[in-house]
Amino acid sequence: MDYNVRKKLLNNRFKRDGSDIQAALAEWSGQRTVPNVFIGGKHIGGCDATTALHNEGKLVPLLTEAGAIAKSSV
Repeated sequence: MDYNVRKKLLNNRFKRDGSDIQAALAEWSGQRTVPNVFIGGKHIGGCDATTALHNEGKLVPLLTEAGAIAKSSV
């Protein structure tokens, strides 16, 4: 299902400052690895945590609350 989520993606593998980005992620979230998901400025975790939220039915409400998807698209 496509929820038309507004997102910002950053692929640090192709950036010269990738190690700096990973260091900043570690400082902000305690996690250097990617994906490193934030919703509404709140750190969610990586792929496993995001998938778990989706499977528990909690991801769409977080995205809606953050204004990342419109209520009419749910």
